[in-house]
Amino acid sequence: MLTPERHQLIMTLLHAHHNVKMQDLVLHTGASESTIRRDLDQLEKEGKLRRVHGGASIRQRTLEEPSVGEKLTKYHDEKKLIGKYAASVVRNGDCIFIDAGTTTMEMIPHLQGKDIIAVTNGLNQLESLTDYQVKTYMLGGYVKHKTRAVIGTQVLEALAQYRFDQCFLGANGISLKEGFTTPDPEEASIKYRTLSLSQESYILADHSKFDEVSFCKIADLNESAIITNYQGPLLKQFQEKTNIKVVTT
Repeated sequence: MLTPERHQLIMTLLHAHHNVKMQDLVLHTGASESTIRRDLDQLEKEGKLRRVHGGASIRQRTLEEPSVGEKLTKYHDEKKLIGKYAASVVRNGDCIFIDAGTTTMEMIPHLQGKDIIAVTNGLNQLESLTDYQVKTYMLGGYVKHKTRAVIGTQVLEALAQYRFDQCFLGANGISLKEGFTTPDPEEASIKYRTLSLSQESYILADHSKFDEVSFCKIADLNESAIITNYQGPLLKQFQEKTNIKVVTT
């Protein structure tokens, strides 16, 4: 099989399955493992895929935005660990912002009993904060059906009256070059505005968000700390740009 044909087959498999193991690529192409490694290196340099341990993963499109339902099923155990640690840095007396997202959701059960005030633009977050009896203010505006986030100029105007001790935000992409990114321009504006109103800021993100880039920039890496389970090959380079807490247990 010629190299271009092999590259095309690799990309076809990735588009079909999103993640493909090295052994499967060897099986489908009939090439040696060393040849596949060279193929993956080349395709990664061309920006067509992302190397992961034991294989490769397709890069997300810059406008790709999974629904809440889709995100709930991915990396749930990792998100629970990240959320639990995030809640541990919240102190009694703090005023915090929690934005819409499945990873930020996981910190809420661990906030029960703390003497805090929370502000959110997430409908799911509002329901959970109410269930766990956390004092909560909800921002009003346009509701995105796909992510259940409240967005728009009304949210930005309402944010102006608040000052936060801490904010906890999600991101779709975390890149050494592009910083924190997300698909929606309006959500990006809200996240950045919240960062500017907070004494301490945290991006909560599982390992799949690293070395990915979405459509709209939120902020540079040095503008927020990160809580994650990521332990990939670029970790040291990310740590040179911002404070990262890696949670594994």
